[in-house]
Amino acid sequence: MDLFESARRNNREKARPLAARMRPRTLDEYVGQEHFLGPGKLLRRMLLADRINSLIFYGPPGCGKTALAHVIANHTKSRFVPLNAVSAGTKEVREILLAARQHLEDHGERTILFLDEIHRFNKAQQDVLLPDVEDGVIILIGATTQNPFFSINSPLLSRSQIFTFEPLTREHIKTVIRRALADTERGLGDRQVTITEEALAFLAEVCDGDARRALTAIEIGVKSNPVFLPPPGRGEGRGGGRLGGEVSTPHPNPPPQGGRGPEGSGDLLLPPPGRGEGRGGGRLSGEPSTPHPNPPPQGGRGPERSVEGLPFVFDLQLAQDSIQRKAMDFDPTGDAHYDLASAFIKSLRGSDPHAAIYWLARMLESGEDPRFVARRLVIFASEDVGNADPQALLLANAAWDAVERVGLPECQLNLSQAVAYLATAPKSNAATVAIGQATKDVKEGRTLPVPKHLRDGHYRGAKSFGHGVGYQYAHDGDGGWVDQEYIPADVVYYVPTDRGFEATIRERMAEIARRRARKKEGGGE
Repeated sequence: MDLFESARRNNREKARPLAARMRPRTLDEYVGQEHFLGPGKLLRRMLLADRINSLIFYGPPGCGKTALAHVIANHTKSRFVPLNAVSAGTKEVREILLAARQHLEDHGERTILFLDEIHRFNKAQQDVLLPDVEDGVIILIGATTQNPFFSINSPLLSRSQIFTFEPLTREHIKTVIRRALADTERGLGDRQVTITEEALAFLAEVCDGDARRALTAIEIGVKSNPVFLPPPGRGEGRGGGRLGGEVSTPHPNPPPQGGRGPEGSGDLLLPPPGRGEGRGGGRLSGEPSTPHPNPPPQGGRGPERSVEGLPFVFDLQLAQDSIQRKAMDFDPTGDAHYDLASAFIKSLRGSDPHAAIYWLARMLESGEDPRFVARRLVIFASEDVGNADPQALLLANAAWDAVERVGLPECQLNLSQAVAYLATAPKSNAATVAIGQATKDVKEGRTLPVPKHLRDGHYRGAKSFGHGVGYQYAHDGDGGWVDQEYIPADVVYYVPTDRGFEATIRERMAEIARRRARKKEGGGE
């Protein structure tokens, strides 16, 4: 590689966003997804043994799907080819597949094709991959934010292992941010940035498990601050101005009166007018200093002096500005977030639309992610409304879809409509209680065999085992019902209420019970 190519590569690297530069290179650097990447877990064992088969990564944005694909690229001995379905077409895919076959024949080495946003490929485009996946020419790693059972062809799914990614926790996000601020090679370590615990906790909370959003906010906040911008017509000094004999540019956030300078300084951060320099910033000579951009709390001491000039503190105000989210009622422990969400859900459950809409407004104005609210509404529609109003789930899903498509501020209208409907809908938790009790029975070992007449009888030889024999097709019965056993035990899980549409369901179930009782008594219909 010549000097020109090296320079070009360096320029490309500098242009990459912080989130891309900070992608982990090894398993040890990777943060999150311990449920399948922790010590002894399946995918970790596969990676360490370099025994990767086709994989589907499914999860929300910013949780590490693409990052893990690049970790795999560094661990595997296979040829690795990344591709994004947003910009790639069938022609490009066919060229990659042809090259993969040629590489396998020439070198005996398979190709790992990482297809990001695989759900953007339609069914026909996905079908192009199938023969080479089936023959082992390529190992497909697909990443998607959409449920793969709806967005990816069944033949591809059947040849792949699906790994569901979870949103990163607040501690995961904090770890990612701290690493980016400390890394002098790929991160912002050369700028000597100190982040306050309040700002760190705020970003970890409001980013909703999305590390990319957190790193983007950090990068915007740091690089856009005057302390790192050269003054007009001057050469760049990382302190916001010249580090030599000229006066540096002023900073936007003066410290509280009485604030102290950096550690080891006995001077006030802001010297009185006309006095000598305090260590809070400005020239490194003897002329008056400029105000510090991010002062410590009143009476507090500043951070260690930056080797580049002024120290720089990434505080809560800057965090809010960088991510364009307010910190109303925010506290580092996240209690306010959960208190607002709790009041919101309980108001919905209590059928008070006025209170529910107020708490909705509070959450949105506090910077809550509208997607979080939408998810809670979808859960509520089944957990607390249920079949008392089956339309509730449809409306909640429609609101979630509107949030994804419209975004703030307009999507607050969609959320308000859904909240008003759900609050005033009849309530039932019968379905919630039912699945809870059934799950408890299964977990505690009360498992039951599938009756033979209900077993799959379509495969060759099934009849010889009695599978499917004697099954009665319900639609052939009177009223679409036949009297046959569906579970070999007398259990009751779903008990509908007499509220809303569930009253109709209750009566239907009562009628079926009466017919079953008459059959048992031998009285016929």
